[in-house]
Amino acid sequence: MRMLHNPAISILLFGLLMGLSVACSRRPSDDAIAKDIQNKVATDPATKDSQVNVVAKDGKVTLTGAVSDPTAQQKVEQIAPEEPGVAGVDNQTTVGGEAAAAAATAPPPPEEKPQPIVVPAGTVLVVRTTQGLSSKTSQAGQPFSASLAQPVTVGGRTAIPEGSKVSGTVVTAKAKGKVKGEGQLDLKLTSISAHDQTFPIETVVLSSTVKGKGKRTAATTGGGAAGGALIGGIAGGGKGAAIGAGIGAAAGFLGGTFTGNKQVEVPAESALSFTLAQPLTLPPGK
Repeated sequence: MRMLHNPAISILLFGLLMGLSVACSRRPSDDAIAKDIQNKVATDPATKDSQVNVVAKDGKVTLTGAVSDPTAQQKVEQIAPEEPGVAGVDNQTTVGGEAAAAAATAPPPPEEKPQPIVVPAGTVLVVRTTQGLSSKTSQAGQPFSASLAQPVTVGGRTAIPEGSKVSGTVVTAKAKGKVKGEGQLDLKLTSISAHDQTFPIETVVLSSTVKGKGKRTAATTGGGAAGGALIGGIAGGGKGAAIGAGIGAAAGFLGGTFTGNKQVEVPAESALSFTLAQPLTLPPGK
C-alpha cells in the first residue's frame, strides 16, 4: 500500500506535541505549589489560626495538622484544589478537639530509669567504734558496731550519709604470751546501712600488732599499710579520746593503740579507716 504524506497533518501533529511540551514545562514545581497553598491558608481569615502542613509530590497535595473548626477544614479543602498544577488533594487535617483527644489518649513517653549508685573499690570508710576492742579480751568472730564518721560521696553527691550504722567482725585477737609475747588484733567491716537497707560489704583486713617493749606495727592484709588504719584510739585515754585529730591522720599509721603490756587496745569511739575491697552497689538516690 502506498503511504500518503500530508504536510498539513504533520504540521498539526508537531504543533500539538510542542504545545504539550510547553504546557508541561510551565506547570509549577511541587515546592511552589506547597508554598503557595501554605501562604493562602496562613492569610485566609477562616484558616489563619490553623496549623496546617502542606506537602506536594508530582502535583498531588497532602494536608496534615490541626484546624480550629470544621469551617476551617472545609476552607482548606477548597483552597488546595484551586491551586494551579494540583492533580489531587489528600486532606488529613483534624479539627482541634479531635487532635486534643488523640493527644490525650497517646501513651506518655517512658520515664528515664534511675541508675544505681556504685561506690567503687578502694573507697576509704572512716568509722567510729561504739564499743572497745582489745587483743586481750576480744575473740575471733566477735561482731562489733560502729558509725560512719565521714559521709561517702560518689560523683560529688552523698551516697552514704555520716552517722550510718556499720557492722564489723574481729578476724584475729591474740593476747600477750600466746604468740611469742605479741598482741595482735585484726578487724574488718561486714555491712553498712543506707537508704533504709543493710548491705553486705567487704573491706581489706586491718591488722595491728604490738611486739617487745612498745614496738608496734600496723598493716592491712593483702594491701599494705595504706589500705586502712587504727587512727583514733589512745589506750587509757577514755571515751572519745583523740577523735577528730585521728580522723585526719594518714592511713597506715597506728596512733597510740597499744599498751605497755603488749596489747592492742581500741577504746570506744575510736576512729578507724577501712578500704573497700569490692565495689558497693546502692539503689538509685531519692
